[in-house]
Amino acid sequence: MALLATHNLTAHYGDFQALFGVDIEINEAETIAIIGANGAGKTTLMRSISGVLRNAPQMVRLETAEIGSAPADEIMAQGVSMVPEGRKLFPSLTVEENLLIGTYGRKIDGHWTLETIYDLFPILKERRNSPGTALSGGQQQMVAIGRALMSNPRVLLCDEISLGLAPVVIKDIYKSIPKIKAAGASLIVVEQDIGQAMAVADRVYCMMEGRITLSGRPDELSRDDIHNAYFGASH
Repeated sequence: MALLATHNLTAHYGDFQALFGVDIEINEAETIAIIGANGAGKTTLMRSISGVLRNAPQMVRLETAEIGSAPADEIMAQGVSMVPEGRKLFPSLTVEENLLIGTYGRKIDGHWTLETIYDLFPILKERRNSPGTALSGGQQQMVAIGRALMSNPRVLLCDEISLGLAPVVIKDIYKSIPKIKAAGASLIVVEQDIGQAMAVADRVYCMMEGRITLSGRPDELSRDDIHNAYFGASH
């Protein structure tokens, strides 16, 4: 049985339908990547899984539990945590206070503590008393990842974690993913950068206009397959 799966998942913003029958699954100790252009529905998918958007209960399952209609705080308490697009740190709080926010609501012991987050991202220990928004973009992204890990999630959702960052910083951020996986979390990584996504993922799903257009292991997918799934066969 999959650790987490969506089943015929649909999502709407008012009268606008953003997702059309999306089926994905992730297994224990697996990293999957969701790729697609702007507007493909990737962030809506993450919002639906994390409970920010509510759906029919059976549309999202965490093992046998139907969580599609559960609120975000309940889903986090069950072990699904999200690194949101744009980081969304609290500007009035220090780095360490932002990290500690991640412990609220999930009372579970696990690998991730302040100490292990600082081992993962040593610069955060140096800057722990600085306001979260006084950091560089890459350091802020590290705080956002660390905050999500502090709940010791079984599934970590990473929404566009490379967005707006310099290539050298992106490389540093992505170096953390194997370590996060080794500590026991499965990851869903949403990414526009196809190469970056393929490098870290065990499996890849491509989205276009709210639908899954391709799925498979990175070594099974040709450049043409991906291009057609990403942009449409007519491009």
